[in-house]
Amino acid sequence: MKYDRKLLLEDGSEYLGFGFGSRKDAVFEVVFNTSMTGYQEIISDPSYTDQAVVMAYPLIGNYGLANEDFESRITAPSALIVRTVSETPSNFRSISSLPEYLADADVPGIGGVDPRRLVRSLRDRGTQRGILTGADVPAAEGVRRILETPVQRDAVRRCSCKKRWYMRTSNPLYQVVAIDCGIKRNIVRELNRYHCNVTVVPYDTDSEVIMAMLPDGVFISNGPGDPEDVPEVVETLKKLRGRVPMFGICLGHQLLALSAGASTYKLKFGHRGGNHPVKDLRTGRIEITSQNHSYAVEEASLAGTGLAVTHINLLDGTVEGLRSERDRIMSVQYHPESAPGPRDSLHLFSQFTELMRKG
Repeated sequence: MKYDRKLLLEDGSEYLGFGFGSRKDAVFEVVFNTSMTGYQEIISDPSYTDQAVVMAYPLIGNYGLANEDFESRITAPSALIVRTVSETPSNFRSISSLPEYLADADVPGIGGVDPRRLVRSLRDRGTQRGILTGADVPAAEGVRRILETPVQRDAVRRCSCKKRWYMRTSNPLYQVVAIDCGIKRNIVRELNRYHCNVTVVPYDTDSEVIMAMLPDGVFISNGPGDPEDVPEVVETLKKLRGRVPMFGICLGHQLLALSAGASTYKLKFGHRGGNHPVKDLRTGRIEITSQNHSYAVEEASLAGTGLAVTHINLLDGTVEGLRSERDRIMSVQYHPESAPGPRDSLHLFSQFTELMRKG
């Protein structure tokens, strides 16, 4: 079979393969995920907006897609890059194959590439931008198109909800307002499981509008892009600080740090996978976590912010958790709700409800 598609990186390196899904060209940031399963949750996670995801595991799509496993209503990545894609899934829950779903969602994919070579390149050289295009497109033309395509800075605006919505639970004990920067459904489901009624609001909702809902706590969600691109949320969190318990995950963790006066920086190639060891500095407990982020909080910048480091990543020592007992704030860089990934950290939702109970 003749190669018909090509992944081209901005350094000029080329990866020939076979197209599936949509046949359109796309420019994106290229990142990799080391998870062996969970591709459906990954492609429906809004945190991957404007990115092409390289799946390091060689076989993707073998169990198809199921209605219950979507993490949002959008197909977030700009492209999917795999070694082998299954067109005939085996799963009684499956409603579609992965290639069929991506074609309907107008998202291009490429198979037949060597993920080992590609992941090593991104790990060693750092995250790069790339383009998925026809196999016959010259490298110089592809690089020119990458450089001429501006980097978009409004990913949170595009994937946040446009109006508030609700998810109720039986016998609720707490009312939580969730600021949607690209929220995953399993976060809302876990809050429900811990006896929280949840009102999800757009990312740019004013602090006084939030307080008028009389929340017992405020949750700040995960989401895509640079945390400095959403100053509206940072200002909202500044005004909410000390008035109500707050819990942030992933982008929400970074935004809480920015609102306290700390700074963030971009990692060389980010953390994406389901096997990242994190240590709780308060208990000494080590948990295996699910992660998906490009940015991290600068530890040295936390001095004087009132936030204390509670968790660190054992692979590179980066900040993975923050807490302020005085202002009833807690945050983690990883995903305790999993989906996909290990469930070692679900107890954090219980800690959030304990903050609200004390409040």
